Amino acid sequence: MLDIKAIREDADTIKNRLSSRGGDAHLLIDEVLACDETRRKAETQKQELQSQRKQLSKQIGALMGQGKADEAEGIKEQVRVVGEQIAELDIASDTAGDRQTQLLMSIPNLPHADCPVGSDEDANPELRVWGEKPVIAEPLDHVALAEKHGLFSFEDGARVTGSGYVVYRGQGARLERSLIQFLLDTQTTEHGYEEVNVPHIIKRECMEGTGQLPKFEDDMYGIEDNSLFLAPTAEVPVTNLYRDTLLSEDQLPVKLTAYTPCFRREAGSAGRDNRGIIRTHQFDKVELVQIAHPDQSTALLEELTGHAEAILQKLGLHYRVIELCTGDIGFSATKTYDIEVWSPGQDKFLEVSSCSNFADYQARRMRLRFKDADGKNQICHTLNGSGTALPRLYVALIEQYQQPDGSIKIPEALASYFGADCIG
Repeated sequence: MLDIKAIREDADTIKNRLSSRGGDAHLLIDEVLACDETRRKAETQKQELQSQRKQLSKQIGALMGQGKADEAEGIKEQVRVVGEQIAELDIASDTAGDRQTQLLMSIPNLPHADCPVGSDEDANPELRVWGEKPVIAEPLDHVALAEKHGLFSFEDGARVTGSGYVVYRGQGARLERSLIQFLLDTQTTEHGYEEVNVPHIIKRECMEGTGQLPKFEDDMYGIEDNSLFLAPTAEVPVTNLYRDTLLSEDQLPVKLTAYTPCFRREAGSAGRDNRGIIRTHQFDKVELVQIAHPDQSTALLEELTGHAEAILQKLGLHYRVIELCTGDIGFSATKTYDIEVWSPGQDKFLEVSSCSNFADYQARRMRLRFKDADGKNQICHTLNGSGTALPRLYVALIEQYQQPDGSIKIPEALASYFGADCIG
């Protein structure tokens, strides 16, 4: 959520930075300010009336002490009228405040000053490429490889749940489990993250805290009249572990990692590439979350992105890193790097990790603060990134490591987890 003080101080700059995202969020700023003015004016008038009521109450007490009950009754009527005026101002203040909060919750974060300006993904600059594109004469895609080796079944998923769900079987299930363990071990033992195991059902206010709600409600699986939701990503429960928390400065940065299944309706994804397991309603992911000092978050985004890249380097997978432009960046993010791994079967790069700095946007919504060296309470910065999402990592691994004889080589870094050096 944007800082209302910053909006008051420089609304034009806020509007300009929001307009670089595209859309019409910048048009809401004037209404935010109007609500803010109404609310503040009502609060000021209410304080004046409360002071007046206090003085009148003192007069009533004095008159009653002097035995002047009739005069006191007249002043009591004034107190009653003032009380009614205060009640009306309470309603006006609450109405304006609620609308202001509703507007602020629907306005996305400001793109970072260094964020490349552009209208869509075509304006995302490529920052670096790692490894060589594997040379495969006639590559099979992951669906054909899965059928050949019995790795997963969409028919089983449809039988149990419906379309868009998959069942991993045999060596396919073991490969998925091996990757999860490998990802968690790498981040905890090499990069200093604390592993946490969190609930997969989340309160509405937690979804609001990280920015999934209200904007993306149609994409989420809600239960109990949408007071609870299935986790769309571990980012939500992990970051919200520190909701309504005041940290000490020496606790920062907090570094957490977690594996969860993720649940998304994928509303509005019609026409996008849904081949195989690239886009499903339930998928596995290992998430990286950092809670940082504002002075550290820019540098920590580079570090966190490196932690996600390390996974692909260990597995020897060809990938690239791009930076998202203002028109493509996520709702809550101020700066984002996407890591895309090469898929020979699709003949293109697939996003496998999105690493973002949210600055104080999420933390303000969650009331996540720290006490600085001067004893003042400050808003934390939050960051997260996929470390990584399993389906596309799975796709890239079996496609890049397919062999001429139809077998699939298991990378050396993963072989000890998998218990073999090949499939087939």
